[in-house]
Amino acid sequence: MRPALSLGFFGLFGRSAVLRAFDADLRAVDLHPDLVPEAVKLTAMRMLMDETGGREPSAEASRATAEIVAYCMVGADGFAGANGASLAEAIEQRIEAALADGSSIDAKLVLLTFHAKVIQPSVVDHFRLEVASD
Repeated sequence: MRPALSLGFFGLFGRSAVLRAFDADLRAVDLHPDLVPEAVKLTAMRMLMDETGGREPSAEASRATAEIVAYCMVGADGFAGANGASLAEAIEQRIEAALADGSSIDAKLVLLTFHAKVIQPSVVDHFRLEVASD
């Protein structure tokens, strides 16, 4: 049985531990969790849990997910300003590798931010992201 990703029922049960941890990871990379749509957070954590066979994601995996989401949402300059150029470069390398692979969790997270329309236009331009036409 996999951990629940609940939002609570009328605020009675509160957020799941997985979502609370992800909110903290977003804050750690200088992106306030309220700026990330709840659907994006839920989908990102569900994708991460699917990667781990339904188990609660590790702290490292949750942090890595927050890094990709934050980079995509604030762009290279904003991310580097808050987290340092070396981390921004490492995230760019992860995105480049993800786009070459196409099926990794990082690629899915970039795609999630793209389709949710929360990705920075500068990220779209830099990585030449586009919707494939049939």
